[in-house]
Amino acid sequence: MRISTKGRYALRIMTDLAAHNNGEYIALKDLSVRLGITVKYLEQIVSALNKAGYLDSMRGSNGGHRLSKAPSEFVVGDILRVVESNLSPVECASEGMSECPISDTCASLTFWKGLDKVIDDYIDSFTLDQLVASNKN
Repeated sequence: MRISTKGRYALRIMTDLAAHNNGEYIALKDLSVRLGITVKYLEQIVSALNKAGYLDSMRGSNGGHRLSKAPSEFVVGDILRVVESNLSPVECASEGMSECPISDTCASLTFWKGLDKVIDDYIDSFTLDQLVASNKN
């Protein structure tokens, strides 16, 4: 499994919004300066997060983006899945994927499914507030 730049940036955006979570909207240009990510790239990622219901957005001079709920309610794995879609190490281990034609005789399928579960359990064990708190230490 390899997390793309888009996945890493989505998590950075969400943790930045969590760290600056005071109820006000934060402009993309401010995020861009703090995170060192172009506004154009931020727009793509924020659009996906917004469609998933993770952000509230407002247009205009006082507009921007903010978290749609408390940082403690956002699970890291869910954020990554919004932009990455599939985090399984191999396609045949993914939940909901069609059965592989050699799954009955595949000696490594159990290993891949176990690794997929470990990855899911790990990324689902962290919330945004935990990431923000760990960065302050």
